[in-house]
Amino acid sequence: MEPTAGKPSLLRNILARALLFGLFVIVVRFAYVVTITGESCNLGDFCFFSLPQNLNFVIPSAGAGVSAVVGNEAVPRSNPRRDIYTSKEWIKAVHFYSSIFQDLISQGYLSPHSKSLCVDTPFGQDVFALKEIGVEDSVGIFKKAAKPLVIKGEGHQIPFNDNSFEFIFSGGARLDISARPSDFASEIARTLKPEGFAVVHIKANDTYSFNSFLDLFNCCKLVKMLEIDGFDSSMPYIREIILKKEIEILDHRGRKVPDGGSDNMCSVPGHKRELVRKAELLIKEEPLKPWITLKKNIQKVKYLPSMVDISFKNRYVYVDVGARSYGSSIGSWFRKQYPKQNKTFHVYAIEADKAFHEQYESKKKHVTLLPYAAWVRNETLSFEINGDPGQEEVNELKDKGRGMGRIQPVKSRGSELNSEVDEIQGFDFAEWLKNTVTERDFVVMKMDVEGTEFDLIPRLFETGAICLIDEIFLECHYNRWQRCCPGQRSTKYEKNYGQCLELFTSLRESGVLVHQWW
Repeated sequence: MEPTAGKPSLLRNILARALLFGLFVIVVRFAYVVTITGESCNLGDFCFFSLPQNLNFVIPSAGAGVSAVVGNEAVPRSNPRRDIYTSKEWIKAVHFYSSIFQDLISQGYLSPHSKSLCVDTPFGQDVFALKEIGVEDSVGIFKKAAKPLVIKGEGHQIPFNDNSFEFIFSGGARLDISARPSDFASEIARTLKPEGFAVVHIKANDTYSFNSFLDLFNCCKLVKMLEIDGFDSSMPYIREIILKKEIEILDHRGRKVPDGGSDNMCSVPGHKRELVRKAELLIKEEPLKPWITLKKNIQKVKYLPSMVDISFKNRYVYVDVGARSYGSSIGSWFRKQYPKQNKTFHVYAIEADKAFHEQYESKKKHVTLLPYAAWVRNETLSFEINGDPGQEEVNELKDKGRGMGRIQPVKSRGSELNSEVDEIQGFDFAEWLKNTVTERDFVVMKMDVEGTEFDLIPRLFETGAICLIDEIFLECHYNRWQRCCPGQRSTKYEKNYGQCLELFTSLRESGVLVHQWW
């Protein structure tokens, strides 16, 4: 009988299958390392050889039609960001930006030959998307580099020369959250070539913020604005704005800005007039107890920052005209109650009464004191401290019984027996305001000037300074009913409530957002 060969044959089959399975595992691992993670092989990856360092490979396309060729050094094994580049969030963002840029190419705002910059892009999905659709000369900047897509740089200090790029993109509402939006916009305008296009994605969707945004780009003309859906929950709604850089400086309506000083007269723009229509109603009937009416009315006030986004402003300024003590309104009301949208305001306290000046010494970092009287011109004035019987109790609570100061020209001095009179310096408040703030700033003003409002408000209109103020809290002084003496009116002021109501009404009809203050 011949010996059987079954057992050796079975053993050979098992060994052959084991070898084939091992080879299959190595091939699969090799394919994963090279085509998915974008790395070159090494022995730790079960590879028998390493890829050349300069080898390029194709990453599966995240957009429609075209794939991106990227060097294998783009995502080195030592880079902790490598998982980001293959995450679902990354791919989703690249899909989104690829679609955006393809639309811009089809509309003529971008071309494959455009030298392009993406500003404040943490991970560079927008840069990758540009390269993917064929815009090879593209780079991003962020405060922390993510090479090779993103180099170190910031939106308010772009590390490139003037007129360097044909196309600049800022996504992710980076301008909305910038602490220096004016510098951010100026740097985009500086590095963008004439006739080049800037595309910015913002969150804000109200008319006020839109116009504030356009004011930042006075060298650019608005080409197009559209509303699109975002790609994640952090920014579900996007306003896309397309700007074109012009050689001449323009306003945002595309009109050339004239050289030199402009006409003093101004017209409050329509987007500010819209806010007046949304404001709380004026109190038409004279309140019998104004000190109680204030407490009730202040709950109804519709503050401007509660109605619109104030992000796109150069500076944030609060001017307290007739500030008295720090705690009178700056500390007790503005610091605690005014909605600031996390913005840092610089405060100017205008107070002529020297009794309050010393306490501002400790507030120098936060408050600039102007120890003068706001007036219609620069001249020496008579400053009279006169206690009002109807206000004694209020003053005792607020400023330790100090009477309210009232100014008048020196030649007309005629003080009462219980008054204290000093000579002080008055200054042209309207001209000071024009030299201190611009239309790019967000300016809030509180005015409590003991009757001088009937001089200062017309002067603000005469000089055009009224257009620099976004919101006013105005106390109008009239012969109100006295708190101490029912049925008796104060003799301190000549105006009546009807005249005050006319002043408030005229301000609102002119487009100025003014609130009644008591």
